[in-house]
Order: sequence, then C-alpha cells, then structure tokens
Amino acid sequence: MEIVYSLLRRVPRGKITTYGALAKAAGTHPRAIAMFMKHNPDPVKTPCYKVVRSDGSLGGYSGRGGVKTKAQLLRKDGITLRNGKIDLKRQLHRF
Repeated sequence: MEIVYSLLRRVPRGKITTYGALAKAAGTHPRAIAMFMKHNPDPVKTPCYKVVRSDGSLGGYSGRGGVKTKAQLLRKDGITLRNGKIDLKRQLHRF
C-alpha cells in the first residue's frame, strides 16, 4: 500500500494518473488501487483525487462532496475537464 501512496505523491501539479497506470507501476491491480484510494489515510499528503479512469472520466471519490469535489480539486490543480473528462494525452503523468 505504501508504494502506491509514494508513487501517487510523485504526480506533479497539473498532471493526473489512471488507476491502471498506477497499478502497473506498483505491481498490483487497478481495483486494488481504487480500494487504496478509498482508504487513503492522508488525502492532503496523498492526493487521491488525481487518480482517474483510463478513459479520462473521473471515476469515484470517497471524500466529502464526492465526484463534484474531485472535479473542483482537479481544476484547482490546473487540470482541464471537458465534458467531464480529462485529456490524457496532455495531462497524464508517466511513471
């Protein structure tokens, strides 16, 4: 679990990652990543809102306010959303 959080902390401002990309870098399954994000003990230090689906859609967010809050946090971080999706070609962080 700690390797997942450590990798996520490397995603710079203005970039995101996907459940699949993070899973591949950590050597686990994308569904495991979703569970790690759900149980993130420190969302301020480990920005789980930066993890999205492989099609660029936001996916879930268990923090206060749900997906609406996730979208706000992404915008605040410099991420552009169009029709509820992120342009992965421009904004995906590569591990």
